[in-house]
Amino acid sequence: MTARPSPDRTDFDPTEMKVGSFYRVLNSVVVPRPIAWVCSRSAEGVHNLAPHSFYTVACVDPPVVQFTSVGRKDSLNNVEATGDFTINLTPEPLFEQVNATGTDFPPDQSEAEHAGVHLEPSRRVAAMRVAESPVSIECTLHSTVRLGDSTVVFGRVQFISAYSSAVRDGRPRIEELRPLARLGGNEWSTIGEVLEIPRIPYRTWAEDPAIGERVRER
Repeated sequence: MTARPSPDRTDFDPTEMKVGSFYRVLNSVVVPRPIAWVCSRSAEGVHNLAPHSFYTVACVDPPVVQFTSVGRKDSLNNVEATGDFTINLTPEPLFEQVNATGTDFPPDQSEAEHAGVHLEPSRRVAAMRVAESPVSIECTLHSTVRLGDSTVVFGRVQFISAYSSAVRDGRPRIEELRPLARLGGNEWSTIGEVLEIPRIPYRTWAEDPAIGERVRER
């Protein structure tokens, strides 16, 4: 197969750039990023709510999710002190509130109170969940891994609670959740157009050469 000519490229070398400059580039290409709206509580009982956009599923069995604290944030301190937390989906209607909870309020103040976000008791953990969030994942601390200036927090999923109105055919539906995502700089995104396509089993691919031809022609 003949390679198509490559457009001109701009190179970014972390060994030749300042950390902050390369961080901005990295955030602009690892997109879109889901947001973990982490609710935790301090040893003194103060509830912290903060968005973390380095977030994903880490393991299926057992169910484990992860988020990264860039630097030592209140979320990390609280999770290490109390051993549990919730991750709440960030819905589009709460765009301004989600952004506001990223403000660096002092540790003894609740971001939820400042932003007008309502918290309610969780089912399995002591940390609260966001009442206005359509999905909440309740976690206990599994482990942490320190990587340079950041710490990856792994949470063992104990319970997931979703709005019944958002569940169809046994799972929460994306059009009802309307999650926000982070991009580069101060940019955010909404879910936009949803594309759906089945994965092609190798047996089907091997039995029908036309499938590969159609894919390569795209």
